[in-house]
Amino acid sequence: MYIVSNLVKVTIPNYLAGLPIPDSFGGWFRLGVRDWLALIPPAAVVGGISYYSYQTIKKAQANGSGHVNPAIRKDINKVVDFIDIEDITEKVSLCRCWRSKNWPYCDGAHGAHNKETGDNTGPVVVKHKENK
Repeated sequence: MYIVSNLVKVTIPNYLAGLPIPDSFGGWFRLGVRDWLALIPPAAVVGGISYYSYQTIKKAQANGSGHVNPAIRKDINKVVDFIDIEDITEKVSLCRCWRSKNWPYCDGAHGAHNKETGDNTGPVVVKHKENK
């Protein structure tokens, strides 16, 4: 652990303090070849981290596409279903992940969805309450 601590607290700050970073915009034009060569490694690290972050965000957006509903009745403007409580005999599980092949009823598709995306969605369970 000492090696990591020393690297973070001493080595990296000393390295960064020794870099030829100018105080003004015009100072960049007065840097020599040696100064520019010294700036290549930290620029490559920052560029690599930036590129990796961009690719990760881009992949996450491509997988999600921004739509909650990937395939249910896409031919209409708004998907609305009415279920009368009186029609429920004991209980019914309603889909919240929009992946069910039996939509609006849950068929367990949220399990694969959760595993793929790291989400934690599950069904809405509606129970018929008997009068006592």
